[in-house]
Amino acid sequence: MKITDKPNWQLYLDEASGLSLDFGGLRQPLDLAAYAAKCEQALAAMQKLEAGAIANPDEGRMVGHYWLRRPELAPTPQIAAEITETRQKISEFAQKVHAGKVVGCTGQPFTQALVIGIGGSSLGPVFVSQALKSPGDKMPLYFIDNTDPDGMDSVFAAICAEGALARTLVIVISKSGGTIETQNGLVETQALFAAHNLDFYANAVRITQRGSGFDTAPDAAKWLAAFPMWDWVGGRTSVLSAVGLLPLALQGVDTEALLAGAAACDELGRAEPAANPSLLLALFWLAETGGKGGSLMAVLPYKDRLALLAKYLQQLVMESLGKEHDLAGREVRQGLAVLGNKGSSDQHSYVQQLVAGPRNAFVVFIETLRDREGASPTVREASSSGDYLQAFLLGTNQALYDHGQSSVIITVPQVSAYYVGMLIALFERAVGFYADFIGINAYHQPAVEFGKKAAGDIISLKNRAYDHLAAHPGAAYDAAALAELTGGNERQLWHILRHLAANHAEIAEADGKFWYQAE
Repeated sequence: MKITDKPNWQLYLDEASGLSLDFGGLRQPLDLAAYAAKCEQALAAMQKLEAGAIANPDEGRMVGHYWLRRPELAPTPQIAAEITETRQKISEFAQKVHAGKVVGCTGQPFTQALVIGIGGSSLGPVFVSQALKSPGDKMPLYFIDNTDPDGMDSVFAAICAEGALARTLVIVISKSGGTIETQNGLVETQALFAAHNLDFYANAVRITQRGSGFDTAPDAAKWLAAFPMWDWVGGRTSVLSAVGLLPLALQGVDTEALLAGAAACDELGRAEPAANPSLLLALFWLAETGGKGGSLMAVLPYKDRLALLAKYLQQLVMESLGKEHDLAGREVRQGLAVLGNKGSSDQHSYVQQLVAGPRNAFVVFIETLRDREGASPTVREASSSGDYLQAFLLGTNQALYDHGQSSVIITVPQVSAYYVGMLIALFERAVGFYADFIGINAYHQPAVEFGKKAAGDIISLKNRAYDHLAAHPGAAYDAAALAELTGGNERQLWHILRHLAANHAEIAEADGKFWYQAE
């Protein structure tokens, strides 16, 4: 159904799925006529992208995450076959694990899974796993998505409880094979298995791009199984590839319904502007930002199960749209900052600023119609807890409108695999459309590498400092002195030295000076 102009508001409703976008909270209605040329251009660009054009010119890559849910749309039979084959292998592997036909290193069936990945290799799967978790799950999922030792210890304690480590299937995800955080998690997990005299490889599955360092490593043949990634799928749009499908299938999520929901929303996203929910959402963003960086989008799902949606969207939106230059090479400093948690909790945190603060923000509410499985009791005023949840959503929406702040309400009938798939596809395509509106490449992330390179320099500096202290036991140095001796940065060395002293017994600290304590 096309967007409908009501007396005082605009509404998009797809009656077949129940997906709706209520634009009644906008300061000014969407003027589709004014954006007609931009919409035509964006739809044409998206059509070329889906047909296999090089949509990521900086890296010379196609962009094909839409093919993951409709392999027949892939530009070559080979790509279509690889997607279909991978999906089939994931399904068969998960079924065998659940049936106890694939077992761990001690011959026991797997009862839980540990997923090691970061960024797009974690955020999407974690979000969907949490949203669709149920008492009927086949197995719980645990995640290591950082290189924080204490965080890893917490996860390790959980997966080792009651001797369950031998029954833990480990999934390691790294597209390039060179992601440091993932490598660290892998090494620590291997050490954990070794400490328990267990064969890590008999319990381990890897997901990586064919030909990567991870794929061609000397130990590659030892792994229990391997599943592919492709260079035409970016990390932040990889949740419906093996990255998400494998762990979610092991959890017991209906991955076919997840894919079907995404495919259905993709189809809506190919319609004319007035009937295209993703395009309308992107136009809402454009109207609010004026096509410039610096705005803030608060994503407020009024559903506990969707609490991680904003965290997932932070990478999808901010990594895609945060760009220094446009496609013509001009400095533009684009970006759309995302924050959010869940309603109605957020009414007691930062909604105060959204309503009364600076006019640099707009809000996307997410509503689900079904409150819970089964009936709800009346809590007060002839209303259920779910009635109050909706009242808080609509009340906040009205308060924003009354104070000149724009918002949209996106509604789905329920939280299910199908509708989570729809939400993923809705935002993925909206990001693509918006990027075309403002003329940037949404599919690369060069700035991410800056911090990684700098981290490598820090490790090198740390090693130089440690080596110097070890070579001169008992000699005390402050950060300034070591900076002179190592060619390092004094401020960075001050942090490095304090960290060394806190974690290495042989490094002592007193009065701002540090030294190596000989045994």
